[in-house]
Amino acid sequence: MATEQVDLKKVLTAPAMLGMLGGGQLGRFFVIAAHEMGYQVTVLDPDKNSPAGKIADVHICANYDEVGALKQIAKTCVAVTTEFENVPAKSLEKLAESLIVRPSAACVAIAQNRVLEKSFIKDAGLPVAPFAVINSTNDFPNDSSTLYPAILKVARFGYDGKGQARVKSQAEALRAFADFKQEACVLEQMLPLDLEVSIVLARDEKGNVAAFPTAENSHLNGILDVSIVPARCSEVLKANAQTLAKKLAEKLGYVGVLGVEFFVVSNQLLVNEIAPRPHNSGHYTIDACVTNQFEQQVRVMTGLPLGDTGLHSNAAMVNILGDSWVNKAEPAWNKALAHTNLKLHLYGKHEPRIGRKMGHFTVIGQDKQAVLNAALIARSELHIGES
Repeated sequence: MATEQVDLKKVLTAPAMLGMLGGGQLGRFFVIAAHEMGYQVTVLDPDKNSPAGKIADVHICANYDEVGALKQIAKTCVAVTTEFENVPAKSLEKLAESLIVRPSAACVAIAQNRVLEKSFIKDAGLPVAPFAVINSTNDFPNDSSTLYPAILKVARFGYDGKGQARVKSQAEALRAFADFKQEACVLEQMLPLDLEVSIVLARDEKGNVAAFPTAENSHLNGILDVSIVPARCSEVLKANAQTLAKKLAEKLGYVGVLGVEFFVVSNQLLVNEIAPRPHNSGHYTIDACVTNQFEQQVRVMTGLPLGDTGLHSNAAMVNILGDSWVNKAEPAWNKALAHTNLKLHLYGKHEPRIGRKMGHFTVIGQDKQAVLNAALIARSELHIGES
């Protein structure tokens, strides 16, 4: 029973109970990794059909700030983590009074607010696209500003393209701001992107960092579509992305698994955003790396040494959205699985919806082009990107 502050330097051994705030697919993969390593998991999620809750040892079906639920976690778990950045930071603060919480509430609070996030990145001396903080209509620059054309992004609860609007002028920006109910926003200059890449890394309480290979990402309607690993860019660019991601984790004092997304503009890296958790673009690690990002999450949470992040196969990962259920018919999984080097992962969500992440597949192999070709063929066979 976790009734007193846990020793942060102590390795938490199985079958200890670990807590996960969030019951989506990232939480589900965490539960799988923890179970394989001998740990038990309690999932807190208000959805009775949550993918992680279905396979957890305990599913507390309650809101993330429910006092009774937090007390139950504090009494039964030895450490807690989260699978998404919008869990209330105050809940993490409360749990940190008696449990190990990784990442910290302070880090999650920065990542869940674009104003805090962009400002932190800039103040840390890391490269970021030009932006302005918008709290009222008076904060919008006029049409002579070099920020236009721009993207207006709500500060809170925007993800997968939600809460964003492309604007070419002050008038368009003001209309979008009104559509967002004048919530705090970031107005970010729209840049001619050459590439988008990401890094997933883990940093432990001693400051040791283990980063996974740089992934190259493409998006469709604001949602990650395909990740290619290793990224098809220069070794210098890949190394620089690793360096910047590690510097960011150090500046944050981060302990946990962290996703860092970058824009590449004229061979210059700009930090786009951070995710205080495993990342969609890191799903390839399940099938292509010695240690996957979810095992790494368990390791850093319990004080175990960080695992080997080496790539043993080239990989191409493709997201499967609810759009693939054409006329509500089950996709032709047999066609995808006819590719013998394709690994299919479905998330156990009870209802497909347009834009909802229902699963992913990863093609692995030693021939980079053959891997990508097979992934794109399977993508077409599952009707991905057709709507």
